[in-house]
Amino acid sequence: MDLYEYQARELLDEQSIPTPRAIFAQNSHEVALAADEIGYPCVIKAQVKIGHRGQAGGIKVARNRDEAILTAEQIFPMSIHGHKTSGVLVAQAANILHEYYVSISLDRASRDFDVLATANGGTEVEQIAREQPESVKRLHINALDDFDLDAATAMAQSIGFYHADVDQAAQVLLKMWRCFKENDATLVEINPLAKIGDPDDESSKSLCALDAKISLDDNAAFRHDGWTRFTDPHQSDPFEQRAREHGLHYVHLTGEVGVIGNGAGLVMSSLDAVSGAGEDQHTGIKPANFLDIGGGASAEVMSESLHIVLSDPQVESVFINVYGGITSCEQVADGILGALEALGSSKPIVVRFDGNAASEGLRILREAGNANVRVCDTMEQAAQVAAELASTVKEARR
Repeated sequence: MDLYEYQARELLDEQSIPTPRAIFAQNSHEVALAADEIGYPCVIKAQVKIGHRGQAGGIKVARNRDEAILTAEQIFPMSIHGHKTSGVLVAQAANILHEYYVSISLDRASRDFDVLATANGGTEVEQIAREQPESVKRLHINALDDFDLDAATAMAQSIGFYHADVDQAAQVLLKMWRCFKENDATLVEINPLAKIGDPDDESSKSLCALDAKISLDDNAAFRHDGWTRFTDPHQSDPFEQRAREHGLHYVHLTGEVGVIGNGAGLVMSSLDAVSGAGEDQHTGIKPANFLDIGGGASAEVMSESLHIVLSDPQVESVFINVYGGITSCEQVADGILGALEALGSSKPIVVRFDGNAASEGLRILREAGNANVRVCDTMEQAAQVAAELASTVKEARR
């Protein structure tokens, strides 16, 4: 679950990480009230779950009430890299002396946690890493280890907080770690972590998180009742929401072949097979979704999964790839036929079974005599057939 900046700030505030005063607003009236309360100049920031807002014109300074309202009215209708703006954050402007980048993330490749930082913040850290790799500091933390004050202090010293107090920087890093761990996050990023204040008054200088990006692990939602405050009714995908309600792992994609399987690895292989089939056939056909029904591929689970996938108007065909384990493919076949009978859908379904009672399940499907159901022996064959059927149906609609 990716958070908007204003939501990420809530989690930083809970850890007492300094942030500029800011108010979330969703219309011009709220912007005017917020700007008057924050004071001028203030910064109007588009709330989208993606970066590059500044380059796209989604972050602007307002020097008075009229400017704040006009700027907000320009930002509200914006889409930034395909992401519709969901309100603005009216934030206190700060006198920036220096900018740093700091983040803590889950590294799936090395199976540990990474603390990444550089004294060259406020810009693209990926570009910095390519052009000035020596300026980017990285610390790997074993999943069973901890990140304590000594490690945070050493990290702060290695980054080069020459414009800021090392002890204060270490405290920010330590609090970021607590935010990361306590909230089951996969990413906590502050860019920039800025040194702000009066350049002529040393006592006024301090570190402040001017922007934040936080991603939470959806699989840990059951441990966090407070995550309901982050629900985004305007941006939530209805298919993903319905799948979550039934405990299914679903990701909405942009193609034409609905994909259902049990096990993330099998589903990913199915997606690759469909994409490859579309390329081989030169049709551009791609997967419409990722749907992992898990190990309990019962008739009820399969039926609900088909309901979700077939209700997507972009789906032209469905590829079901199931390896029978605890649950037999006979039960999965019953779920498929039950769903088709209830839905009355005419979209073609291509099925490949393997494992427990695979032959029995395929026999049930063949004997049912449903012209919309095709069975195949291999994943590659099923993907080819599903892609070809989707292309045919799509062409017929034109």
